[in-house]
Amino acid sequence: MQRSLKYVIAGGSGHLGSLLKQGLQQAGHQVRILARRPGPDTAVWDGATPGSWFAELDGADVLINMAGRSVNCRYDARHRREILDSRLRSTRVLGEAIAAAARPPATWLQSSTATIYAHRFDAPNDDATGILGGHEPNLPDTWKFSYEVARRWEEECLSAPTPHTRKALLRTAIAMSPERGGPFNVLLWLVRLGLGGTMGSGRQFISWIHGQDFLNACQWIVDHPELEGPINLAAPGPLPNRTFMATLRRAWGMPFGLPATPWMLELGAFLMRSETELILKSRCVVSSALQASGFQFRFSDWNEAARDLCARSR
Repeated sequence: MQRSLKYVIAGGSGHLGSLLKQGLQQAGHQVRILARRPGPDTAVWDGATPGSWFAELDGADVLINMAGRSVNCRYDARHRREILDSRLRSTRVLGEAIAAAARPPATWLQSSTATIYAHRFDAPNDDATGILGGHEPNLPDTWKFSYEVARRWEEECLSAPTPHTRKALLRTAIAMSPERGGPFNVLLWLVRLGLGGTMGSGRQFISWIHGQDFLNACQWIVDHPELEGPINLAAPGPLPNRTFMATLRRAWGMPFGLPATPWMLELGAFLMRSETELILKSRCVVSSALQASGFQFRFSDWNEAARDLCARSR
């Protein structure tokens, strides 16, 4: 029988943090959340400065850092500053807390993003040979910003002086879960309105991971100490947007979906206070390190995953 571990989740009140908390507690683990507001199983922190919450990490088995302002916003100067600062400051102070602990966590799972990889159509980016982005010709300024955030976020974690704590950088694809607040809800909402057609050229790849596999992968990494450094969390089958959306429409039973040209997407993103990078950038990412270690995805095929997510959403 697997022993019960103490997990500390920083930023655990968001979409993925809530998914992790529920799943880990159901598996019999103790979970403590670091959040800005008091709540059950919660220690209050501000995500930037030391405090009494340091004690949560002393004797904990695993730290999962999910803290950071949502990127689902317009990338104006204020939001850019908040996105970057919230990630760097929280990661830095968590490193300080681990360094100060008499019994530091054995494992630090650091949130990162598959957005760190280059916009490409020719081949998938895996953990070992994937091409990092930022040098493609004619990159939009907002895309360059996302690359900078991902790169500096990882560097902040790796530079923390925590010699007794293994670090794994979770380069996570779009996590699909039926719970409110996640990207799947937005995509399904578009499908139900008849707007879930091809977006842009439809050639851009969507890399995804089912929420259950995200939870399982995090626990797998904890249990496999050979896994460290950058690790892609993405299902084996990234798909072009055209195929991805058609599969989702079929799973929901929607016979049509109006396509959206780039200018339509720009207008929609402006009205929704978001950015088209989340839709138009080609994210072709696979998880070679996880699979090489023996991890098996419960949902490796988007058709099966979409049917499951739609059924649970009903």
